[in-house]
Amino acid sequence: MSKKKTDISEAVEEESAKPQGAGETGVVLAGEVLPTSLPIMPIRPRPLFPGIHIPLAVREDQLSVVEWALESAGQTLGLVLVRDVEGEDSAKNLYRVGVAGKILKAIKEDQGSAHVLISCLERFTIQEVGDTPQGLLARVKYHHATELSPNQELKAYAMAIISTLRELTSLNPLHSEAIRLFLSRSSLNDPGKLADFAASLTTADGKELQGILEALDVRQRIDRTLVLLKKELEVFKLQQRITKQIEEKMTSQQREFFLKEQLKAIKQELGLEKEGKAAEIEKFQERLKHLSLNPEAQQVVDEEMGKLEILEPLSPEYMVTRNYLDWLTILPWGQQSQDNYDLKRAKEVLDRDHFGLEDVKIRILEFIAVGKMKGDIAGSILCLVGPPGVGKTSIGMSMADALGRKFFHFSLGGMRDEAEIKGHRRTYIGAMPGKFIQALKSVGTSNPVIMLDEIDKVGASFRGDPASALLEVLDAEQNSYFRDHYLDVPFDLSNVLFVTTANQLDTIPAPLIDRMEIIRLSGYILEEKVEIARRYLIPKALKNHGLKRQQLSIRKDALLRIVDGYAREAGVRSLEKQIRKIMRKAALKFSENFKGKLVVSKSDVETYLGGPVFTQEELLEDRPGIVTGLAWTNFGGATLQIEATAVASNRKGFKQTGQLGNVMVESSEIAYSYVMAHLEEYGAKSDFFDRHFVHLHVPAGSTPKDGPSAGITMAASLISVISQQKVKKKLGMTGELTLTGRVLPVGGVKEKVIAARRIGLDTLIFPEANEKDVSELPDYLRKGLTFHFARNFKDVHRWAF
Repeated sequence: MSKKKTDISEAVEEESAKPQGAGETGVVLAGEVLPTSLPIMPIRPRPLFPGIHIPLAVREDQLSVVEWALESAGQTLGLVLVRDVEGEDSAKNLYRVGVAGKILKAIKEDQGSAHVLISCLERFTIQEVGDTPQGLLARVKYHHATELSPNQELKAYAMAIISTLRELTSLNPLHSEAIRLFLSRSSLNDPGKLADFAASLTTADGKELQGILEALDVRQRIDRTLVLLKKELEVFKLQQRITKQIEEKMTSQQREFFLKEQLKAIKQELGLEKEGKAAEIEKFQERLKHLSLNPEAQQVVDEEMGKLEILEPLSPEYMVTRNYLDWLTILPWGQQSQDNYDLKRAKEVLDRDHFGLEDVKIRILEFIAVGKMKGDIAGSILCLVGPPGVGKTSIGMSMADALGRKFFHFSLGGMRDEAEIKGHRRTYIGAMPGKFIQALKSVGTSNPVIMLDEIDKVGASFRGDPASALLEVLDAEQNSYFRDHYLDVPFDLSNVLFVTTANQLDTIPAPLIDRMEIIRLSGYILEEKVEIARRYLIPKALKNHGLKRQQLSIRKDALLRIVDGYAREAGVRSLEKQIRKIMRKAALKFSENFKGKLVVSKSDVETYLGGPVFTQEELLEDRPGIVTGLAWTNFGGATLQIEATAVASNRKGFKQTGQLGNVMVESSEIAYSYVMAHLEEYGAKSDFFDRHFVHLHVPAGSTPKDGPSAGITMAASLISVISQQKVKKKLGMTGELTLTGRVLPVGGVKEKVIAARRIGLDTLIFPEANEKDVSELPDYLRKGLTFHFARNFKDVHRWAF
């Protein structure tokens, strides 16, 4: 093998110029007999065809086959395509049809590989193949090309191939020289050779080309080749079309870029406009076509547009004017969504999103019904008042859904700057409109539902009083021409449905309360919480923790235990936290390959949640001086076991303990004064207090307490200890006492009744003025309870002792 390097491409051209079969040893006649046994060199990834001169790269492990062939008389070897490109060079991995190739030149590389120039001669079929130390050796049968008699059909086939090749040449000039050279040496009378050459030019895969190589019948071979050529033509046409589209796009973009640059240069030379100003003005004008501004706003817009046209973009006032116009033209002037007054749908939405709260739902349906009769609900401001976690915000969202309006929510808690409500003056750097104008921009309509959360927690500072600024917004008589400091033009807020939320009304200014319609959410009772957990909280928690219903269930008795021992507050946030805690522990078990279903029962609750937060309330021993009172807390209703004792002493005195607030201390002193003034009336000596020191205690001592509703309970406790009479069993009471003995009404009736049912009371005393509140309670709350309504303390004494 020659070690001198030679340019293979030059060798290909030299050999291609010779008649087929010409080599270093002279002319090979057509009838020359090729060897029937050939060393086989497997090739990848495409087969070779007769009549083709091609350079091949020989791997180091194939050098022995090439050397073997060079040592033979004809320097011929068999070139056969492998079936699996990734497979080994074995007899089983070879196709049965290959091509005999004569080695014209061989060049050995320094790295151990080689390059050879092959002249492909004839097809053959492998009869038998064996493995030798030098490589594969096969006994083959040749399929010599026969000269076909000329006829019109073969001529048509040949012309079809040549026509397709010429089309390919026009689309892909890469093969143009090879095609030109071949056509100059070939004729239409040899269509088989033409088919082989055409197939070798395509980009088809090895399997398709092997099918053409194995087609011994010339007509079948030409048919298959034409199919491949047509596919190749379509691929090149598609490639050309894609290339053309890309070029056109790039040309168009370049043209547009150059024209814009020229236009920019012309305008700069003439001093007409700067870049971007015309686009901004056009954008604002396009927005204004779809808006219905009031006359004052329209006049301001026209003035500002005229100012923008003459301002230089680099001037400080340009950006101020531009931002101002941006806000003016982006607001939904006159753009409203269509209200939906379908009461049936509204009820379905409220029932879907909330369980219980029937009184609140009825109030909301009444509100929507009024809007249906009136045709609009403009000028309405609702205030939802209730403890945390009872669903105030979600009710606002449900109202927006029921009405078909957009919803926007923001919190007023801790707000201390008036500019948050009414915006900043445009003279300030970074000035912006207030929250309400920003909300309208966000929703894109002028009649959304805007929820103002935590209106009872608005603060005040040297920057102003936001609560006072809200007066204009929440006043139906004024908000139709609300004037934001930034816009400085009136905007109609009368179509907005404002829904505010608060935990209490005490901290809200009276003028603000006067402008709102109050809807109270007193909270959920135990049974309602259980249903809420089953319908909403548990499915939501399962989804959020990646669990399924088939994996975990919480039984009803467990839910009752969780609500009573861990989540007694009026809302359901604490209940949701406890359920999430169970889900987390369950997720840990399943992550540790636990199989089966977890069922949480009442006995399992403490395993998952630890000891209960709230202990079971029990009535103390019924003895003189102890009376059960009813109270309202942030966690809902509660009971107070008020205790009194009298110690014999030379001087009188009165002491209260139990972390009582100012109002509760005053109530105890009123009770003490009232009882002291009516001692004989209730069967005690008139000098009792002169000889006894009285101590009143309200457990638990570590819990702060305040409010006026324990007045009659304290008085009953004092009379009980003085007369040494016990109050009736399972009796509770609440009511404010005056010095003259009148019993005044109290709040939190529903929560107090729930607390009474929880510890097993069956008789309750309420002020007479609260009778209407008790009558409005659901039947399931009043069932099994006896109610007495006291006008004065004499009524309380009669029913208690």
